[in-house]
Amino acid sequence: MDKRNKTPLVLALIIATLAFGCQSANNKKDDEAVQQTNHLADTLQATVITETVKHDSDDPAIWIDRKNAENSLIIGTDKDSDGALYAFDLHGKIVKRVDNIKRPNNVDIAYDFSLNGKKIDIAVVTERERDKIRIFALPDLVPVDDGGIDVFVGEAERAPMGIALYTRPSDREIFAIVGRKSGPAEGYLWQYQLIDNGKGHITGKTVRKFGKYSGKKEIEAIAVDNELGYIYYSDEQTGLRKYIADPDANNNEELALFGETGFSKDHEGIAIYKTGQETGYILVSNQGSHTFMVYPREGAEGNPNSYPLLAEIPVSAMETDGADATSVSLGTQFPAGFLVAMSTNRTFHIFDWREVSERIEQKH
Repeated sequence: MDKRNKTPLVLALIIATLAFGCQSANNKKDDEAVQQTNHLADTLQATVITETVKHDSDDPAIWIDRKNAENSLIIGTDKDSDGALYAFDLHGKIVKRVDNIKRPNNVDIAYDFSLNGKKIDIAVVTERERDKIRIFALPDLVPVDDGGIDVFVGEAERAPMGIALYTRPSDREIFAIVGRKSGPAEGYLWQYQLIDNGKGHITGKTVRKFGKYSGKKEIEAIAVDNELGYIYYSDEQTGLRKYIADPDANNNEELALFGETGFSKDHEGIAIYKTGQETGYILVSNQGSHTFMVYPREGAEGNPNSYPLLAEIPVSAMETDGADATSVSLGTQFPAGFLVAMSTNRTFHIFDWREVSERIEQKH
């Protein structure tokens, strides 16, 4: 065959190869589109998405108005040097904002703190760039801390990040458990008793240093189960650690390390949903996968320190850091309570618990 006869054959082969390549690329795009559609179809969509914060939403906490549950609030942080603490109503509207907080990281809520002989509810937030925790009376977010409480005093690594509040059932004393950006392999968390200073403000007293740390990244998400008396915290890229909450128990031994597998990136926000005095769910943000991993609050049957995975639920909130949940009935909108999760688009996503529960039942 001469060169002139070879030319059409070569051209035909080139055209066929290009066509096959285009078809393969199209098939790949089609497959990706199908996968994306399937993922979207399986993703739990938020019932309510809050208005946006200015910089970087990070951690929510739920305050229950015990006089009228429908007036309950979501308190959320805006993490920046020009940061703020926000209050949202259950429709996601901003109803209050406290400015000039230097990089507020995490927030938690406790009820019935005794200050000046009166019971008040409080929101406590870590102020990372000032090495303090800040305390505000609810629902109006009025400061009651005389500028804040210094934490991790004397440590080379301070920068408080995570926080959870423990209310001891026996005497109703309230304690703050605080995590930080970095620290030692042992004694990473510090626990502070919150105290009325007799001058109209709340101060803090260090009562305990405990908790293991892998050194892989940081400890930001902390949650407390008041009724069961446990602290849980996310040792990012390692797992969930469990400890006794009462400092007077003199027990700093780790009770459990779970959730070590199945996470694509960081272990993040922890929310506890209670279905009874000792039953319910622990939900942990699998940040890199935009999902929540669900574990039994009571542990495995016969072993309260073993936590089998019950379900993994994809959610509309993206790369969730902080989360919280409540089982309190909040009227017709959320009769079984809800799960709230931070999302990277500067919002918080609120999920009707009835829909969360359906997903758990489907997967369990």
